[in-house]
Amino acid sequence: MKNRIIVFAPHPDDETLGCGGTIARRISEGYEVLIVVLTDGKNALLTTFGIESDPTPSELKGIREAEVKRAARILGATEDSVLFLSFEDGTLSQNRSQAKKKVSNILRSKTPVEVYFTYEKDLNIDHRATSHIVRDSIEELGIETRDYRYSIEKKQPRVVPSLGSFFNKSRGSVIRVDISRFLPLKKKALREFRSQIEIISPLQRRPVVDGIDRFLKEEELFFVRLHGH
Repeated sequence: MKNRIIVFAPHPDDETLGCGGTIARRISEGYEVLIVVLTDGKNALLTTFGIESDPTPSELKGIREAEVKRAARILGATEDSVLFLSFEDGTLSQNRSQAKKKVSNILRSKTPVEVYFTYEKDLNIDHRATSHIVRDSIEELGIETRDYRYSIEKKQPRVVPSLGSFFNKSRGSVIRVDISRFLPLKKKALREFRSQIEIISPLQRRPVVDGIDRFLKEEELFFVRLHGH
């Protein structure tokens, strides 16, 4: 049986932005990858620009689901390996217990050897909620796995060293995964997220995600801590 890893993404694109190269690398190494997207991402244009139509939040939800499926396929995963929990974008902290129940069920049934999820001090509220939900589920289940925390939203690029210094004060270590071989795949997968990296509405002034190049480095940075016995 293949070793399995699970990548938890707060929104449909975080998995590729934060660890797309690592996903492709692990698949090439023979791992089975499951991508779990916690929220639907439907409010991205509404909360960023106040856009309620063209596209509507409901239309954006469908667009973003299709984008993440295509990106996963490029990275080497199957569309069936993308699981949507479909909590409303921006409401994850209010639905924490329900989300935790779903996350715990997935972790219990899939027994991953590695789990990837967002850093608890990311700026976005859904990113922070995802971090706490997944971490608490792992700890309460007592499963033996290694967690990899990735950070998406930083105010300044110079936050990266301070992220490392914060991690080094914790019980764990920072690791850098060499994804240079898989960078072209990650770049291609990221291009699928048109709704985030391009202007898709006449009411937009800029893309939702600016400066995508910062996610296209030859290494991906994670804080790792071992759980279990």
